[in-house]
Amino acid sequence: MSAYTLVIAASVLVILSYFFNLLSKRINVPSVLMLIVTGVIIKQTMNYFEVGRIDWFPYLEILGIVGLIMIVLEAALDLKLEKKKMPLIGKSALIALVGLVASAGVAAVIIKTLLPGDFTWLQSMIYAVPLSILSSAIIIPSVSFLPQQKKEFSIYESTFSDIFGIMLFYFLISLAGPGSSGDAVGGFFLSLVITIVISIVASYGLVYIFQNITSQVKTFLLIAVLILLYAIGKQFHLSSLIIILIFGLVISNSEIFFPGFLNRTLKAESVKTLFRELHIVTAETAFIVRTFFFIIFGITLVLTSVLSIQVILVSALILGSIYGLRFVIFQLFLGKDIYPEVYLAPRGLITVLLFFAIPREFQIPGFDNGILLFVIIATSLVMTWAMIRANSKEVDEEVLEMLGRNDAESTENSRDSEDSNSDQLATDTPAVEDGPEPQH
Repeated sequence: MSAYTLVIAASVLVILSYFFNLLSKRINVPSVLMLIVTGVIIKQTMNYFEVGRIDWFPYLEILGIVGLIMIVLEAALDLKLEKKKMPLIGKSALIALVGLVASAGVAAVIIKTLLPGDFTWLQSMIYAVPLSILSSAIIIPSVSFLPQQKKEFSIYESTFSDIFGIMLFYFLISLAGPGSSGDAVGGFFLSLVITIVISIVASYGLVYIFQNITSQVKTFLLIAVLILLYAIGKQFHLSSLIIILIFGLVISNSEIFFPGFLNRTLKAESVKTLFRELHIVTAETAFIVRTFFFIIFGITLVLTSVLSIQVILVSALILGSIYGLRFVIFQLFLGKDIYPEVYLAPRGLITVLLFFAIPREFQIPGFDNGILLFVIIATSLVMTWAMIRANSKEVDEEVLEMLGRNDAESTENSRDSEDSNSDQLATDTPAVEDGPEPQH
């Protein structure tokens, strides 16, 4: 296959992805599903023309890491730490954490009980955590039509779910490794504190340095530095995603993080310009990475694995636990107004990425990857149904409101017309004068 053929194919896929996004907003079907289906079609086409087998997993892992960084950074840049929003942020973080732990616990019981093989509870939890993380890569681009508060809640919840899920995943891996559990717990919290300190220092340093760079080409330089910090942190087993999150929060809320004397070191206009450019580049890069990640994921899928009775049973039970637990948790923390948020629980990029990151010594031989595929597709379809239903409900309410308003206007106009006719009748009818009474 020539280089020009590859360039043409990549360009066509990006254009297709753009139109998928437009179509997604019209029909409320997540563009991720369309990308996965495109990948499946490409795979069948390659098989038909007998194209040589390609090992896609290294590319998938790289795209997943870069996509994860871009998605969390994009979400952090959208988070405004206003005082009035703190209750919403706190509640969404609590719901994300409780939902993650509860879903992972129930999924681990299902995996441990139904899958063959002799494996530990920790191994079950390591497999269960990726299946319990919300996909901000799917949710964030898909909730634009929701009311502002519901949209913000969904963005906060999915972002916190990503961060808490990744931290819990690597904590469990360190817990399952050699050494005592006490050492693992202590090491995890020590690395967490170190990561937060490094994140704060690095964020202030990067803002100070880059606000003084006058070159036009600096946004991708900043992104390269952030990816470098993330990769170095992962090499030292730190929760590197916190570095990305804190930097995004600092630059998007500079007026909060640079109070008092620190404000004198801040070039407000330069930072605002940097924020706008970073926001645009991050969104564009996330779009490109998300496009190729899910297409390649579609190419690697083995659809026949979904037809296994064991896969269907395990997946159905996990799906039931996901939405059952979300309903209970949302009722407890949010009350009755929980639709369609309770159904917005897709699994996606981070789920796939963490599955590929499970160390070989902790892998469960009896775990079929069809479970992963089944849960990702089913949660996306449920989200699609909920979005279409919510959107049609809003349209119905708008129509009813318009009809009610028109009826009220018609009634008012009718009353005005009747009053006008009465006045006109009174004016046109001649007055009857009093005359002498008839004599009998």
